[in-house]
Amino acid sequence: MATDVTKLSAVESIKEASRFLRGTIGEEIQEPVDHFGKDNIQLLKFHGTYQQDDRDARGKGSGGKAYSMMLRCRIPGGILSSDQFIAHLDLCDTLGNATMKLTTRQTIQLHGILKDNLKPTIARINEIGLSTLAACGDVNRNVMCCPAKRTDRVHAQMQQLCYDIAIAMAPRTKAYHELWLTDDQGEKTLVGGAPERDAEEPLYGTTYLPRKFKMAMALPEDNCVDLYTNDIGLLAIVREAEVIGYNVIVGGGMGTTPSAQKTQPLLGKRMAFVTPEQVIDVCKAILMVQRDHGNREDRKIARMKYLVENWGIEKFRQHVEQYYGSPLADCTEDDVYGFDDHMGWQEQGDGLWSYGLNIENGRIYDNDRRQFKTALRAVCAEFNPEIRLTSHQSMIFCDIRPDDRDRLIAILREHSVPVSEEFSEIRRWSMACVALPTCGLAITESERALPGIIDRLEAPLSKLGLDRDQFTLRMTGCPNGCARPYNSDLGIVGKAKGKYTLFAGGALLGNRLSYIYKDMVPHDVLHDEIVAIFAAFKVNRLEGETLGGFCARVGRDQLESLAAAAPKP
Repeated sequence: MATDVTKLSAVESIKEASRFLRGTIGEEIQEPVDHFGKDNIQLLKFHGTYQQDDRDARGKGSGGKAYSMMLRCRIPGGILSSDQFIAHLDLCDTLGNATMKLTTRQTIQLHGILKDNLKPTIARINEIGLSTLAACGDVNRNVMCCPAKRTDRVHAQMQQLCYDIAIAMAPRTKAYHELWLTDDQGEKTLVGGAPERDAEEPLYGTTYLPRKFKMAMALPEDNCVDLYTNDIGLLAIVREAEVIGYNVIVGGGMGTTPSAQKTQPLLGKRMAFVTPEQVIDVCKAILMVQRDHGNREDRKIARMKYLVENWGIEKFRQHVEQYYGSPLADCTEDDVYGFDDHMGWQEQGDGLWSYGLNIENGRIYDNDRRQFKTALRAVCAEFNPEIRLTSHQSMIFCDIRPDDRDRLIAILREHSVPVSEEFSEIRRWSMACVALPTCGLAITESERALPGIIDRLEAPLSKLGLDRDQFTLRMTGCPNGCARPYNSDLGIVGKAKGKYTLFAGGALLGNRLSYIYKDMVPHDVLHDEIVAIFAAFKVNRLEGETLGGFCARVGRDQLESLAAAAPKP
């Protein structure tokens, strides 16, 4: 590690002293208090969990903070069985807050888990063949991949490589097994072995990475995982129905701190072409360059995107080649040009079908209006489909026989679950992060606010004749950007209590950053500002131009003038 040890951030010191992520978590689990101490809160992220405070419930009961844990699973490529999915529903009912969240990175989050229930929840997830290790923390997190089930070799190759990368780049510490998968005396291991207590981390070392690390794999015609927003993006290059290699894209990331001008969202840069046999070792080399040269003094600028931006892509590539041990080829001309969200019915190629069910903002629940959980249990019980999670917080049922298609839709309708065909385009392509009340970073509402905003936008869009246009609208409760608002056509980002920054000019393809259109917009004015943008787009668009492309072409100042002048519906 190149950084002077005297200048390390506080989190670096916590990792260094943690004995490969053990800390004093084991002791704190046994203590009769409802929360963990600040050092262990940092280490628990590596184990897949965040400590949270429900601000809606704060002050009730004991009168203090309402502590609970959010637990995130690691599901490479978003692929899991019906039994694994149902097990998560069981956990959210018995140990969580009775709802489940499908995330923007093809995995599942359980909320409202009390400290005393954390160990049995993690143990159960491992019993069903999944894990929470490295779902969070300063390590390579859940690896994303196009979730479509197809019989062609291309998708099979990509999805297998996605799984292989997840295994190859996972932490090796046995602290996870010791803490969560043994009895209180540490005698019974539920999953895997338990070699020597202080096993080393051959890839990560004692302090792991300077910051979180994300990877995704996509096809040029289907960038459904937002390739350019990841630390490493792998674009599959296909020739004659065979993956011959991958264009490697490095240095993407969404998070920013508005008060710190040194921070910014950045899209990845094209670095090199690698063969399938080279992929894992090159990815390890990239990770090691970030491990050894990333900023460990200031976590605000510790993501690999800043290293790539500061060095430039050529210098960064040279370091990767040194770690890898040989020169790399240049990228092919291939780049992203399409996006399939895989919603609705799609043929798999084997006589069976998949059905993509759009789940607004990824929240799965039962209430007196809609019974998502009950419907999904019924579908899984009757058809036992393989489940695929998407990067747009939705899910795909796979392996449905043609004769069962009507029955699957009937089950959903019987439980008042809206089917994908009933969604407006703006709602279908929207996303929101969790935000309030549980996320500790949230400044404003997001998941609970976006549906209402869209309710007020659907009629004006229809009157303007834009209701069939496809564009992305994404909302987050803080600038950390978990729902990827900075490369969407329109983005809404929480800035202060009840106020947002409105972004414009990104792209559904995810390959263009947006700009700040207006700052500190009150929540009750967002609808009017967005409708004005739609009106300007309707009057001034070029033939075939997208909403984001129009906003990018005219720029902020002209967009404001055009929006003010355009007749409103």
